[in-house]
Amino acid sequence: MTSRPCIVFVLIVVSSLGTLEGMDEPNDNQGKRWLKAVPATPALEIPNDSAMWKQQRDQIRKQLQALLGNLPPRPSLPDVRMVSRREQPDYRVEKLEFDNAAGAKVPGYLLLPKSGPLPHPAILYCHWHGGEYAIGKEEIFQRAHTPEEPGPALARRGYVVLAIDAYCFGERSGQGPGGPGEKGGTEEMSTSKFNLWYGRTLWGMMLRDDLMALDYLASRPEVDRSRMGVTGISMGATRAWWLMALDDRLRTGVAVACLTRYQDLIASESLSAHGIYYFVPGLLSRFDTEAVLALIAPRPLLLMTGDQDHGSPVSGIRKIESAVKPAYRLFGREDQFQNKVFPGIGHVYTAEMWNAMLSWMELHLQSSSR
Repeated sequence: MTSRPCIVFVLIVVSSLGTLEGMDEPNDNQGKRWLKAVPATPALEIPNDSAMWKQQRDQIRKQLQALLGNLPPRPSLPDVRMVSRREQPDYRVEKLEFDNAAGAKVPGYLLLPKSGPLPHPAILYCHWHGGEYAIGKEEIFQRAHTPEEPGPALARRGYVVLAIDAYCFGERSGQGPGGPGEKGGTEEMSTSKFNLWYGRTLWGMMLRDDLMALDYLASRPEVDRSRMGVTGISMGATRAWWLMALDDRLRTGVAVACLTRYQDLIASESLSAHGIYYFVPGLLSRFDTEAVLALIAPRPLLLMTGDQDHGSPVSGIRKIESAVKPAYRLFGREDQFQNKVFPGIGHVYTAEMWNAMLSWMELHLQSSSR
């Protein structure tokens, strides 16, 4: 007799909660519920005045840099050691290594064309993730994810190309705080934990290395510093548009297969599509990724994503486009922002995308008069 009223009471409470919170709605999901329970992310509003936008842009960039954490100061120029050189018919490969002044050596490859007028345009190539920790910068010599080997293909077309290993990748695999026995996702997690304890993010440290690579690229006498671009697929794509947002020296960029708006990623219950490395604490309390991309305006930017890419919900891609285009429109350069969504395509780099990347770089980097 004493248990019956309690059962009735519990049923009433659960029923009430279900009605109040929409728990009985079949189309609801946990991602959307979590979003409803936090303060709304401020919307990006582009003013109608270019001078006002430039002030707002500076504020957003400062906020972005602060969110990346208390990063160690970058040296004015990396201390680079030449490891080896090898000659190819159309280009020379220099293997190098620089000290990032934060406890790590950063290996890289520099490809130098043997023909064409000096100085050359240059491209910083950012490798992808894909859980392929052993590959890193070696991606530029492979055709595993691109229709051509990116490094040689670009060098033969007259570009100086630089690629480095990101934290936990390539020759840096096993160099994390857990020691040489810790590699892959475990090393990535430990490296993230270490940086969070010191008030900085792994993503910020990765971008810091990329910016040091850009510093070195700009210092080379073979490079035209007014014609430097950046490109990559997946994690490399995200690195590309974040770097353009942080550094105006990058004249143009092409990002393939990773244009992610974070609120839409949550709403689609797809947070697991991305590793811990690039999550930035507090970012959604200030803005979403459209604010990052808007910092690039009015410089030329080409974005290409498949509509079946699990890590880049199309709803978010469209919201980014709608939010960023007004920033380009302010400068009369709306045509310089191209956002292409490919139907029936997943997280891949197709021949059509590859040819579009080559054409874009030729248009915006090969002509010194632009």
